[in-house]
Amino acid sequence: MRKIKLVEVRSEIAAGTRGASLGVDAVKIASLDKKSNFFTQFDPINVPDANNFLWRGNKYPHAKYIDGVYQVLKNVYSTIESLRLEKKFPIVLAGDHSTAAGTIMGIKAAHPEKRLGVIWIDAHADLHTPYTTPSGNMHGMPLPMVAQLDNLDCKINQPSTETLSYWEKIKKIGGDTPKIEPKNIVFISVRDTEEPEDFLIKHYGIKNFSTAEVRELGISKVAQEALHILKDCDQLYISFDVDSLDSSISVGTGTPVPNGLTVEEAIQLNAELIKDKRVCCWEIVEVNPTLDTENTMAEIAFDVLEITTKSLVDNF
Repeated sequence: MRKIKLVEVRSEIAAGTRGASLGVDAVKIASLDKKSNFFTQFDPINVPDANNFLWRGNKYPHAKYIDGVYQVLKNVYSTIESLRLEKKFPIVLAGDHSTAAGTIMGIKAAHPEKRLGVIWIDAHADLHTPYTTPSGNMHGMPLPMVAQLDNLDCKINQPSTETLSYWEKIKKIGGDTPKIEPKNIVFISVRDTEEPEDFLIKHYGIKNFSTAEVRELGISKVAQEALHILKDCDQLYISFDVDSLDSSISVGTGTPVPNGLTVEEAIQLNAELIKDKRVCCWEIVEVNPTLDTENTMAEIAFDVLEITTKSLVDNF
């Protein structure tokens, strides 16, 4: 039996649109509307955020609020490391996607000898760095943080010395070594990328199962192939961004993109992947109820959360 621990991270400091910090509570409200007892089954941990940095103004155009991002990543990292050392299975409800870096850092720090694979279900590759970002929003940078990539081959920005000082400190959280290898990342439904990200995807041969491929092959085949690509990994982490869903569905998220997954596909995919015994953590991110009039996104997110958790419990 897996010892599940809910982890709540109300961070929105790295998003481009305000409101993702409210996503966790929107999902909880959705569970009440659906008359589910899900949140009575688990005693959640609330990780301190750094959203107060938003009031101070941004001093780092190529890595917005990087000083606050550094703080919250340290908090997430230490929480996840402790839970993994206690052999707990973290289910993480988070705001902006940057905090996934802290989750990965914590998983790796608890078991540094184990090779970690990442399944990233998202509309975006999140492979930018301060040197390549077009927006400066750090929810587009978590994977380079943990793979210790700068992507200087595609450099377009000149980040300040202070920005780069924080960037180096972030890459060293949990040890000055890459936490994952890029070849041990699998993307599903990534469809909105920029040239610097495409360069890294091609350079490292990162597999992306497009939405069309998901439909052509079917969910179970995609899950099987994704897990096979990561066959040499000892542990797996699944990160589910709700913007992986089609933009007709994912209205309550900051960066919706057309041609995404259906709700049924997302539910089946997560429920299938989490059955693998190597999966040690699952995360859902980027619900933003301020962009949603009926809390629809949170209700969909809750369905994915509840069914995925049930699949986890039923298979152990």
